[in-house]
Amino acid sequence: MNRVVAVVEGQTEQGFVRDVLAPLLATKNIYMTARLVGKPGHKGGDCWYTRAQRDILLLLRQEADTVVTTMFDFYALPDSWPGRTAARQAPFAQKASIVETTVKTDILRELGTSFDEIRFHPYIQMHEFEALLFSQPATICAVLRSPASVGAIQAIRDEFQDPEQINDDSAPSKRLQNLFADYRKRTHGLIAAQRMGIEVMRKNCPHFAEWLSLLESLAGRGTI
Repeated sequence: MNRVVAVVEGQTEQGFVRDVLAPLLATKNIYMTARLVGKPGHKGGDCWYTRAQRDILLLLRQEADTVVTTMFDFYALPDSWPGRTAARQAPFAQKASIVETTVKTDILRELGTSFDEIRFHPYIQMHEFEALLFSQPATICAVLRSPASVGAIQAIRDEFQDPEQINDDSAPSKRLQNLFADYRKRTHGLIAAQRMGIEVMRKNCPHFAEWLSLLESLAGRGTI
């Protein structure tokens, strides 16, 4: 069985991998788990690059049969992350990939020329996990038992080319909290993601779709 470990920034991302991504990938003989960055037992949000780098390198060195990926929010990253400062001036569509490429270069440099680079595939999402939920407004409204709010959610979605771009003056989670005072990302957000399904998010979120396709492709490579 192929094994993938995602180093993630928070418990919501950890739950998303466990409850939404992992079941889909298991059908393709890929076993995926998530580990919070930083010290065991903390609640996440520990996004300094030195900590992420340490965890990534440790995983890659200790588990030779494992592919490692990441799930971090671009706008939450400190400037200590490789490529973060340079990406500020880049077009939106290139920002995440600049950080991903620069982080991969840094990790490969640390590991040396003998390392198989196919074992590390960093993923940076542009905004919060909640951006994915705008792929299907009716689902998040149904989870929060407020079908009348579909129009308001759809109006936000229609302001942007795709859900991954939703932020500007207000982060995706703040937009949901403004409409639903009782919104909780680790309950409502994850339930909505499960009901919505990966395929809906894949069709609406191009960078997420690229990451998912890459993970799925690991099953046929015979490298892990």
